[in-house]
Amino acid sequence: AQHWRVSTDAGDLTATTLVSGAGGLSEPRLPDIEGIGSFAGRTFHSARWDDSVDLTGKRVAVIGTGASAIQIVPELAKVAGHLDVYQRTAPWVIPRNDRRYTAVERFAFRHLPGIQRLYRTAIYWGRECYVPAFTKEPRLAAPAQALAQANIARSIKDPELKAKVTPDYRIGCKRILISNAYYPALASDHVELVTDRIARVTPTGVVTADGNEREIDVLVVATGFHTTDQPISHRIHGRGGRSLGETWARNGMAAYKGTTVHGYPNFFQIVGPNVGLGHSSMVFMIESQVAYIRDAIATMRRDRYAALEPRADVQARYNADIQDRMEGTVWSEGGCASWYLDDHGRNTTLWPRATFTFRRQTSAFDVQAYDVEGPRTAGRSTATPEEIPA
Repeated sequence: AQHWRVSTDAGDLTATTLVSGAGGLSEPRLPDIEGIGSFAGRTFHSARWDDSVDLTGKRVAVIGTGASAIQIVPELAKVAGHLDVYQRTAPWVIPRNDRRYTAVERFAFRHLPGIQRLYRTAIYWGRECYVPAFTKEPRLAAPAQALAQANIARSIKDPELKAKVTPDYRIGCKRILISNAYYPALASDHVELVTDRIARVTPTGVVTADGNEREIDVLVVATGFHTTDQPISHRIHGRGGRSLGETWARNGMAAYKGTTVHGYPNFFQIVGPNVGLGHSSMVFMIESQVAYIRDAIATMRRDRYAALEPRADVQARYNADIQDRMEGTVWSEGGCASWYLDDHGRNTTLWPRATFTFRRQTSAFDVQAYDVEGPRTAGRSTATPEEIPA
């Protein structure tokens, strides 16, 4: 029928186009730990925080040391009676170099609008300078790694703890974290960093592989999200009734420009496969995709297309190029496992090029890369591969 039928708990509706804005970091991933459901105290994921729990003076455990954990741990350390932090892999944490703007800067911002643009431009290009270190020559990230090592040395004096928090892989292989408060929190007398493997959870605490049980009152799970198997994909069914999750399970998570998928006409995804960043603002990428989607819808209306979807060969070439560019990057050769990689070891989450390249690729809707159906077409487009812009 060339339309989408959407069923919700508030009723059903139909639409010509469907846009998924669920994002890549939306559905919490729970750890597969024996007995975690038997814990008698309060348990919640960091992304589903339970504000009804009073943590003052409590014995608290945090599982995970990723981006969420380094924000949570310093705050928990302020109120908890005792805090255990369970670490599987140490993250690289660089200092947060925030400062107050000077009176001169504030005066310039207020009266010289061009100065604001200059500052923002400098920030943008400063972040883009990380791209070669991630994608071409990881050794270029040595200054950032030195900053992270200095951050450890400045905040932690205990040699044993310092060794525990120092990663054994190249910076950038996993997400680089930013905090001035995380390491000082770990160095507190009432905080313990546990690096022994968790064997199981009991009704009263956490047991590690060495047989030691640490009793707790509250368990906070900060183990990230479903990223390479986005839950929303199992709720979207395209041509033939096949869910997007089934398609990706067969072939791996992939899309054309991270936005459209062959077999799912008039479907657009914001923050789809290989759109994530490890160095800059996702807002820039999202704005690029929104502009592309708006132009696609305008093209459909102008040319009276009832349906369009990326051609299978175009989508395949696009993703083959993405994976080719992943070879030699810090994410594939940095010596770590991360949530960037799927079960087959493919990086299906990150964009391996400069952000301005993605902005250029999505600046105009390239209808010649699509199969189209509508009153003004006789079936599908017949553009040759040579006509598809890079």
